[in-house]
Amino acid sequence: MPDRPEDVAAVFAKAVFPWWIAGGYAIELAVGRELRAHGDLDVLVLRRDQARVQDLLADWDLYVADPPGQGELRPWRPGEVLRPPLHDIWCRRTPEAPWSVQLMLDESEGTQWVSRRTPEIRLPIDRLGRTSETGIPYLAPEVQLFYKAKATRDKDETDFEAVLPLLEAPARAWLADAIKVIAPTHHWLRRLLPVSRT
Repeated sequence: MPDRPEDVAAVFAKAVFPWWIAGGYAIELAVGRELRAHGDLDVLVLRRDQARVQDLLADWDLYVADPPGQGELRPWRPGEVLRPPLHDIWCRRTPEAPWSVQLMLDESEGTQWVSRRTPEIRLPIDRLGRTSETGIPYLAPEVQLFYKAKATRDKDETDFEAVLPLLEAPARAWLADAIKVIAPTHHWLRRLLPVSRT
C-alpha cells in the first residue's frame, strides 16, 4: 500500500541529506499529473547517507532485500552498513502496517552520482533531481527513464510517452547516450538519437 509523495515529503522534511522520489511517481511529478496506478513508492538516496536515513526512519520497520531480487527480506539492523550489492530497503511504519515505501541506495563518488548498474554512467549530483511545484524533490526524468530502459514494461512505455515532450535537448542527449551503453538497440533510441551527442 504505497504512500503518496506528499506523505514521504512530510517524513523527509527534516532530512539533512539529498533524497528524491523515484519510479513512476517521479515521472508524474515531472509531468504534473497522474498517469496510472502504482504498486509502490520509491525513494532514492545516496549510499553514503544511509546512516542518516536509518536515523530519520528510526521508528519505522525496515527490511533489506538480501540477496537482491530473490524475494527475501531480513531486518536492517540499527547501525548496520549496507554494502553493494545490497541496495533495496522495504519500509513500513510499524510491523503491523503494510509496506509503503521502497528505499533505493545509489552510488556516488565525490560530487558525481554513479549508476549502481553501470558505473560508467554518471551525472553531477546537483543535476540528479528536480523539485515539483509543491516542493517535492524527484529524480530527473532522464535518469528515471534510464533505469526503466533495461527491461521496459507497458507502464514504462506510458511513462516514456508522457515525459518525452518535456525533456530538453541536453536531457535527451544524456539519456540516449546512457541507453546506448546498456541497450544499444533499444527502440527508445529512435526517438532520442536526433539530439544524441554521438
